[in-house]
Amino acid sequence: MIERGAMGGDCLNTGCVPSKALIAAARRAHDLRTGARLGIAAADPEIDFAAVHAHVHRAIARIAPVDSVEHMTELGCEVIRGEAVLTGRSHVTVGGLALSAPRIVLAVGSRPLVPPIEGIAAIPYLTNETIFGLTERPEHLVIVGNGPVGVELAQAFRRLGSRVTVIAPGSALPKDDADATAVAVAVLRAEGVAFVTGEVVRAEAGVTVHIKDGSSIAGSHLLLAAGRSVDFAALGLAAAGIRHDAHGIATDARRRTSNPRIYAIGDCRPGPHFTHVSGYEGSNIVVEIGFGLPAKADYRALPWVTYTDPEVAQVGLTEAEARIRYGGKINVWREDFADNDRAIAEGDATGFVKLIKHGRKLVGATIVGPHAGDLILPAAMMVAGKASLLGVANLIVPYPNRAEHLKKAAFASQDALVFNRWTRGWAQLLARSRR
Repeated sequence: MIERGAMGGDCLNTGCVPSKALIAAARRAHDLRTGARLGIAAADPEIDFAAVHAHVHRAIARIAPVDSVEHMTELGCEVIRGEAVLTGRSHVTVGGLALSAPRIVLAVGSRPLVPPIEGIAAIPYLTNETIFGLTERPEHLVIVGNGPVGVELAQAFRRLGSRVTVIAPGSALPKDDADATAVAVAVLRAEGVAFVTGEVVRAEAGVTVHIKDGSSIAGSHLLLAAGRSVDFAALGLAAAGIRHDAHGIATDARRRTSNPRIYAIGDCRPGPHFTHVSGYEGSNIVVEIGFGLPAKADYRALPWVTYTDPEVAQVGLTEAEARIRYGGKINVWREDFADNDRAIAEGDATGFVKLIKHGRKLVGATIVGPHAGDLILPAAMMVAGKASLLGVANLIVPYPNRAEHLKKAAFASQDALVFNRWTRGWAQLLARSRR
């Protein structure tokens, strides 16, 4: 393994782990403010942002040993610290060290995208790589970008006491189900997050951003969360005969590049960019290289979660995507948590479960609500064909549980099978035979 940055990469150090630790702290602050609905006197929490920063970095430090050089060495992996450069179709150099291997895997990741905004270079902007280093709370955080990173951090910083404005050309969380994002965005707006539709074209010290429509917004801090980009200038792809473009390294279904000796996985190639996708692709590469068994990627049952409150979880196609692919040949079942007993007992009945079926197969599922990310797994198993709608409909679910609504939606999808004229006729025949 050759690693030029911090062990554990983006997810551990500047992505998944620190953001979820920050979100957890923000949730505690929110619970203090909103306890009155459950009979607990509401209080305005005193936020010690330096202590929040310490909590975030304790979480990183607690997990870091799993990705450490020492742990990798114990597993039998040699770790070389430095920047790798491809010098041939099977050759790499690291500093003054020359290496060769019959197979090479590129897992070089991506970096925050800096949009082409006039004057941005003169602004001390933040990205996911720097925002978790703040030890003082931003007074007014202006966020450019409304994808998962921007929206998650918008809610977290608002709950921790910052003013927050999110600016982007379109609607928030555009890759997710529109009904689900509407629920999440409504909650964020109610909590005080401002959403501005527009394109930032210029930035000035202060921090002031100017929008294409002529308006401007002044803040104390600017966070760029407008996506990710790749930069292969120093990697030597040409020397290795590897094709790429602005979206990443081109690969086939087995993640082989145009040089079949070299594979590419994770954010450096086009496709879904999630830590769990990188892990899945890495596992497949181990099977292929280690055991000689070709392993093609299948993303049809890929789940993902946006960790807002409520969480937005998705697997397979959204309803809109399914309608485009299959036209009117889909069925959609939706069960709202408003009539879920557990949700009612907890005083948080926001959200719903939605199942999308084409023929007899589940092709997509959306869940929005508390713990949606934990509830999406059975739906992922159904989309993957590892479980059936009828099987989930027949499960015994502990009561009270939000998962009851996943079962309820699955049961509703079987109405045509259970209550058709043939089954009704059979039931009537049995009833007559017992008289």
